[in-house]
Amino acid sequence: MYLENRAYQIQGVNVLNIADQFGLPVYVYDADKIIEKIDALRSAFSGTPDRRVNLKIKYAAKALTNLSILKLMRTQGIDIEVVSVNEARLALMAGFAPAQIMYTPSGNAWPEIQQALEMGLQLNADSLPLLEQIGQTYGDRYPIALRINPSLVDGGTFKIQTGHENSKFGISNQYRDRIKALVEQYGIRIVGLHIHTGSDFKDSNTFLKIADVLFDMAADYPDLTFIDFGSGFKVAYREGDYFTDLPDLGAKVSSAFHSFCDRYGQSSRGRDVQLCFEPGKLLVSESGHLLVGVNVVKQNPTRTFVQVNSGLNHLIRPMMYDAWHTILNVSNPLGIEQLYDVVGYICETDTFATDRLLPEVSTGDVLSLENAGAYGISMASNYNMRERPAEVLVYEGKAHLIRQRETFDDLLRGQIELEFESTLLASRH
Repeated sequence: MYLENRAYQIQGVNVLNIADQFGLPVYVYDADKIIEKIDALRSAFSGTPDRRVNLKIKYAAKALTNLSILKLMRTQGIDIEVVSVNEARLALMAGFAPAQIMYTPSGNAWPEIQQALEMGLQLNADSLPLLEQIGQTYGDRYPIALRINPSLVDGGTFKIQTGHENSKFGISNQYRDRIKALVEQYGIRIVGLHIHTGSDFKDSNTFLKIADVLFDMAADYPDLTFIDFGSGFKVAYREGDYFTDLPDLGAKVSSAFHSFCDRYGQSSRGRDVQLCFEPGKLLVSESGHLLVGVNVVKQNPTRTFVQVNSGLNHLIRPMMYDAWHTILNVSNPLGIEQLYDVVGYICETDTFATDRLLPEVSTGDVLSLENAGAYGISMASNYNMRERPAEVLVYEGKAHLIRQRETFDDLLRGQIELEFESTLLASRH
């Protein structure tokens, strides 16, 4: 990672130069890493030479919703999955056709559902009331997919699991008969079955379990064009971390999918039904680096705090999920290691790392929080009236600004100032 000149580089670009050029804090993304992850996923699910998988990758935009990132995804030939109409609008601006956009609501308001359908997006119905409202309003006018909750997945961190029976997401597979009855009552066209079970699975066999649920339910719907497994790929955040073995997963799921296609009555080569995945974190997490500056190194009786010019307002995952993010001292990579708590500047308990060994840190140093591509800027806020950082994409060996740093004027935009008379003050005199 570090070169002989002690410079941490991305595609040959020194990150300290990026910090100088664009200021701190700043999100930096490596386009090559994103493309590498797309290629790895495609390769894992390519099938065998005598039987290829009809694979479609749909990028889960919520992980990193930047117009230039979406355009990069489109150039790589993948579709997109969105959870709001505004995400869909951005996808359209990035050049995606409506038919390439999968819209998966989670209790969204009915007017937004109608808007999504009228825009030509592919809808996943996530509740029985929504399914019935679609049937009553549109009948068979719009082909839709069903988001199913398999009610059996409990393979990782609870907060980011969405396929267990206590989750709000999807329609429980225990309502299979009720789903089928509504579909038949209103003549709704079901073209896809969808499951998104969240991230952080530590056992690839979880996919096979949820596959069995979808493959079994597929028998109720003869006109399916795709089976969508959402995501759930585990990303390594530090050395020794478990991560999803994509080749192993690809071989197992592809084999099971081919068997399903044969049973389902499609062509012997199984190419009439698409196998879909919706990776978000997998594609962008490792590409991202949040560069921050050290404001103060503060010695307390029991520990040493490194106070940086960022916080949970720019990367909430450590505080929200107890997530580990590797931290590098890119200014002094060969310094003598010491124990530090790396904390933010937000007026809350705001900790990036506790008891972390880092090369000696001094005021003015630049640190890099790794794996910051997913759910960094997309979950950022203006808490404490702090501006959100700039975003930079390193593409073909050059750093490109893809989002300007916010200003104080941006924070005020939309506020309306009222004029108040000081009547109370006057009455006291």
